[in-house]
Amino acid sequence: MTRTQKTVFILVAVVALILGLTVNKVLTSKGQADPTALLDAGIVLLPQSRDLPELSLVDQDGQAFRVDRLEKQWSLLFFGYTFCPDICPATLAELRQLRTLLPEEARDNLRVVLVSVDPQRDTPEQLKKYLGYFDAEFIGLTGELEAIQKLANAVSIPFIPADTSEENYTVNHSGNLVIVGPDGTQRGFIRAPLKNAKLAAQLPELLKPAG
Repeated sequence: MTRTQKTVFILVAVVALILGLTVNKVLTSKGQADPTALLDAGIVLLPQSRDLPELSLVDQDGQAFRVDRLEKQWSLLFFGYTFCPDICPATLAELRQLRTLLPEEARDNLRVVLVSVDPQRDTPEQLKKYLGYFDAEFIGLTGELEAIQKLANAVSIPFIPADTSEENYTVNHSGNLVIVGPDGTQRGFIRAPLKNAKLAAQLPELLKPAG
């Protein structure tokens, strides 16, 4: 490599570095989240949002709840059940704590939804009683097992239905959360176990109302 070529190479590298720093500064100034910080908090955003299936479940008040009602706010969906011995109560307690760590605007723009993977035992009444131990604003959904499986598969949180003939049966399921945007589409996941301090730092920017 000649001296002139080396000089040109160095100039190109310097220009590239300056452009990179400039682009990073512009993105930061626009309030865009740092992908590395999001991943460190356990937040995985999809490269392209996914539509949710058109189906109806039943909420904790016994009212029909269409999945397309998950609009206008951000939602965190957790697939679990009220007779779960460990993952579910721990996750719901962490979600209750997370809400207290968020600023008011972010908290008001976020709903937490427990989708039951044990509809045989999780009646609306059972869901309402159980969620009341954590946060009365949490939403509980139950319904036909087939519909719940369809939703779980669509958002890539499959579970293994239990043998309900067994006494005190348990259900194998994931502890990950599904992120649903205000447009009703899946935007990503939050990986378990939850890192509340880091989530509280990253979620407010993500949960800002559109516009």
